[in-house]
Amino acid sequence: MKMRTNELLGTAAIPNNGGELRFYKRGDDFAIEVVGIDGDLMNSAVHGSEELLAEMALKRLPSPLTARVLVGGLGMGFTLRAALKHTGPKSQVVVAELVPEVIEWNKGPLGEKAGNPMLDPRALVRKGDVRAIIREREEAYDTILLDTDNGPEGLTQDDNRKIYSEMGVREIHACLRTGGVLAVWSTHPDKPFSSRLGMAGFKVEEVQVPATGTKGTRHTLWFAKKLPPERRGPQKRR
Repeated sequence: MKMRTNELLGTAAIPNNGGELRFYKRGDDFAIEVVGIDGDLMNSAVHGSEELLAEMALKRLPSPLTARVLVGGLGMGFTLRAALKHTGPKSQVVVAELVPEVIEWNKGPLGEKAGNPMLDPRALVRKGDVRAIIREREEAYDTILLDTDNGPEGLTQDDNRKIYSEMGVREIHACLRTGGVLAVWSTHPDKPFSSRLGMAGFKVEEVQVPATGTKGTRHTLWFAKKLPPERRGPQKRR
């Protein structure tokens, strides 16, 4: 029986005192852990729900083949790969990644595992906070895919919670074109987050999907569509 290796390939500091990432090779797969937190933050053997996040969001758009997409979190590249797969040659997929080393890991063997999606000319990977990109311009994207941390609660750093806050959700709403879709990945449901989406003017769907895409622990996906102004309910002032 072949013994599985557990080789440390790299470490990275998460900005804003978010802790330390450790990047491992385990047999034929890769894993990223956060020091001090049990279990893997990401594992290349389990990525089906991340790919469904992109696929299901794009299917909810009227014109997915020409969509302009923003992805929060490069991770292991599988969300980016799925977004490219379900869009057309005139699309652009912008990815914001906070940790520079994660981008470098995706240029090497980790990227090869996902089929090197960063090499696609439609992909643009930007180092930095996805919230900063969201605040750059209104009505800039057809869909925004958030695969940051473990969901709205923010596992690795408190700053991640800001994008899921009431103000953060309203900023996302402004950044999307009418009919656009916000898609969010999480390890578990979060009723207050669903309520914030509705109050911001989104029509909200909450879906449970298997971690591998076909089986395993179930993850939560939100799909929030930006309604035309005449179909939005009353909203709080910003």
